[in-house]
Amino acid sequence: MPHRPNILVVMADQFRAASLGVAGEDPVHTPHLDALAENGRVMRQAVSGYPVCSPHRAMFLTGMRPQVNGVTVNVNSESAEDGVGLRDGLPTWASALRDRGWRTGYIGKWHLEPPVDDDERYGEGRRDDGKVWDAWSPPRRRFGFEYWYSYGAADRHLAPHYWTTDAGREERVDVDQWSAEHEVDVAIDFLSAAGGDPWALMVSLNPPHQPFDQVPDRYRARYADLDEPTLLNRPNVPHGSAVATEAANVARDYFAAITGVDEQVGRLVDAVAARRTRRPTVTLFTSDHGMQLGSHGLMYKNVPYEESMRLPLIVHAPGMIPAGESHTVLDSLDFAPTILGLAGVTLSDERMAGRDRSDVLRGAPGAPALEGEDDDATLYTRFASRSDASSVRGLRTRTSKIVAAWHPESGLAVQFFDLAADPYELHDRPDDPRALALAGRLREELQRADDPWEGAAALAAVTAQLAH
Repeated sequence: MPHRPNILVVMADQFRAASLGVAGEDPVHTPHLDALAENGRVMRQAVSGYPVCSPHRAMFLTGMRPQVNGVTVNVNSESAEDGVGLRDGLPTWASALRDRGWRTGYIGKWHLEPPVDDDERYGEGRRDDGKVWDAWSPPRRRFGFEYWYSYGAADRHLAPHYWTTDAGREERVDVDQWSAEHEVDVAIDFLSAAGGDPWALMVSLNPPHQPFDQVPDRYRARYADLDEPTLLNRPNVPHGSAVATEAANVARDYFAAITGVDEQVGRLVDAVAARRTRRPTVTLFTSDHGMQLGSHGLMYKNVPYEESMRLPLIVHAPGMIPAGESHTVLDSLDFAPTILGLAGVTLSDERMAGRDRSDVLRGAPGAPALEGEDDDATLYTRFASRSDASSVRGLRTRTSKIVAAWHPESGLAVQFFDLAADPYELHDRPDDPRALALAGRLREELQRADDPWEGAAALAAVTAQLAH
């Protein structure tokens, strides 16, 4: 590779695939992302295998499964008591690039550091749920990112705070500016200070995550007069219900925040283009998960429905990646090896379970064959927590999905959806003959992953029953 590329990753929290403007279905205005998509590669089957913040982010950085990287549930003071948090010393795509000469940086929401007692005092504080979510990350636990302008998990979009590279826990910076706008300002400064060496920067925007009303008024007008059926146009929304009314009210601000994020991404992409260096820049725009927004009578995420699992993903690198779209599955675990593959770097670590999809993105000879294979699958995961004893595993291909939910008291419940014929998952068909084959594949994937799931024996029994 004549010039090692720069890497720019932009992750917008809780931004669902259906809201990706021209590539989605929601009535959202995203002209800058649309332009990026027109000149880049849109991955239509990008999937969050664990659609909630911390677990996806840990897989995204390491390519390792939750039971390996240590992040089995969202990281907060309650889960920290159970030892949940990104494990010390793990390699990431950032550390691999840093070790090979890239200048690395992280800006925005982190949400992988277990809070300690002092974090309640110096961070966001204790929330109404009784937990501390925000945390300062010690320099030794930044997993390859040298430049640091970040916080743990604080939902104050209009009055954010950050810790800089050399700041101690008690030295946070408070800002009076919308977080997405401010973080792009900081990112543009990072680019301005970049020297001749390649750089790798991740910008982690909190919007459009709740609180939904913390969005500048200038983005609201476009959605203020839209009615519920227009805002919530997916056929799996129970219109006329209380949850649909709530979702419509939320959607106006959620879509406004997405339009705001789009504007800020446009500023950042323009800043990259203005540098006019010979070194190419690979830009990835994505999210950590989506949200239900009324679909299936649910509001948020951490469920195995498409509204939560599907991710927006645009990969833009003129001269390196041909424009167009791909239907190859790329999931949470695949990002780390794929980013390294795009950089021309290989990280040999048997713990990394993700697949390098960089050849698919480049349109390499032979890669398009993946497009027609139904074994292009991703494993869905949700671990039990203190507040919910149930746990779930599933397997999703481009055309079908099986979900097995285990509860210690009520046992196993299995769902099957034909995504090709029923993309909105309106018809659960656990007795479909194809469910048996997919259940068998799920069991094989769990065994291959050395997954300690407590519902595995019950799944084996159900599979045997279906076989007869």
